[in-house]
Amino acid sequence: MTHLLTLFFATFSAAFMATVPPGLLNMNAAKTSVEKGKLNGVIFSLGVSSMIMVQAYIAVLISKFLYNNPEVIDMLLKVALGVFAFFAIYFFVTAKKNKKGGIKSVKVSKKNSFFKGMLLAALNLLTIPYYSGLNAMWNGAGWIKFEITDILTFVLAAGLGTFSVLYLYTFYFNKLETKTNRFSKNSNYILSVLMVILLVITLFRIFYK
Repeated sequence: MTHLLTLFFATFSAAFMATVPPGLLNMNAAKTSVEKGKLNGVIFSLGVSSMIMVQAYIAVLISKFLYNNPEVIDMLLKVALGVFAFFAIYFFVTAKKNKKGGIKSVKVSKKNSFFKGMLLAALNLLTIPYYSGLNAMWNGAGWIKFEITDILTFVLAAGLGTFSVLYLYTFYFNKLETKTNRFSKNSNYILSVLMVILLVITLFRIFYK
């Protein structure tokens, strides 16, 4: 039970931090809330979170496949290494190039807000490798055992962590709007540093092993 709590909060925190920087998903959640009402913004956020959970499950299956094949087990950590290196560079470059008003938005109708959220989340191809890398790290730390309870905990935490950020954007974006550009740049730098830390830990595990 203790490892499930650790797994939940670690995954929740990782999902939360990954969703914090203003981007296509959270900015559209805020836009939907402003134009169509907060309830519609929540529905949109639920659609996004539902797809994130599907993607997190796919990431678990990928990690599980690698783990259950001894000939590629070392690849698990190498995959994580590549993922964290990519995201460290990605968030750093994003912070450097961040410009006010650079976030794209799409029109979201009230009727289709849930499915629009799912569609936009599905278009984010970085989600699966991100959660695959996290899964590799959690597995190495002994926090996930590829059992049904562990998998459900991981998937649920990923969805709730994402939804919590979108919920905050939906209800409090108006108060943060004037600070969006600065907030985005700083949060991307923070995420870049976190990815470097995870990269170093992964390198240590590879060489130590």
